[in-house]
Amino acid sequence: QVHLVESGGGLVQAGGSLRLSCAASEATFSSYAMGWFRQAPGKEREFVAATNKGGGSGYYADSVKGRFTISRDNAKNTVYLQMNSLKPEDTAVYYCAASATVPSVVTARYDYWGQGTQVTVSS
Repeated sequence: QVHLVESGGGLVQAGGSLRLSCAASEATFSSYAMGWFRQAPGKEREFVAATNKGGGSGYYADSVKGRFTISRDNAKNTVYLQMNSLKPEDTAVYYCAASATVPSVVTARYDYWGQGTQVTVSS
């Protein structure tokens, strides 16, 4: 069982930045690919970014490419999402997730989920 806890959400003006963190309880954190997803009110949960177990590769949704960066520190059992040039349409609850296999854009491929952190971008 992997327990994931997100933090770093909040209210920011358009054009601003936030960095989300996701801390994992599992000592074998480096055995998991990690992803970030988001869910806006009335919408389905959507893929944002993912990284492989070593953190050497990042994958992004087209809507955030060039603005968001995913990274991980396996020594700290933590994955990050740096979000720059935020837009009102980025407003959502952001979730981190762990996959025992490979990074994926599909929610069903992830085995563990955090409780989410709210990001609100004002115009």
